[in-house]
Amino acid sequence: MHFITGGAFNGKRAWVKKIYHVNRHDYWLSAYDNCPLPINFKDIDQDVIILEGVEFWLKDLTKKYDSKESRRIWNSCLENWHTWEKARVNRKLIVIGTDITKGIVPLEKENRVWRDVTGWAYQDIAAKSEKVDVIWYGLNQNIK
Repeated sequence: MHFITGGAFNGKRAWVKKIYHVNRHDYWLSAYDNCPLPINFKDIDQDVIILEGVEFWLKDLTKKYDSKESRRIWNSCLENWHTWEKARVNRKLIVIGTDITKGIVPLEKENRVWRDVTGWAYQDIAAKSEKVDVIWYGLNQNIK
């Protein structure tokens, strides 16, 4: 698993396309295109899957559930995805999430919960990932 994060509009998508030589429409599941949170990939017969907009899926979870349940659901998905990836040697899961955890703490409780859950979820995915990159201004910094 490869986790890519960084600020909004900092070139994460372009960097992934360049590094992995993929077309956005080949294997791409994007919350930005209103794709629902994929629970598992059992019906997808691809070797590479790219998930984009993780922070939006997490926001949807925090609108419906408290932080504890949102994290439980997230970790269940993460475990399913990890199992899918490990089922075949050539499989690769690439996960892109915008970092919303820096800056001013939101005034609204629902936005603070979303920010907190996103921070915890990113820690969870970073722990499971073989590789983690932060993208700023189109440049990557490999941190794992």
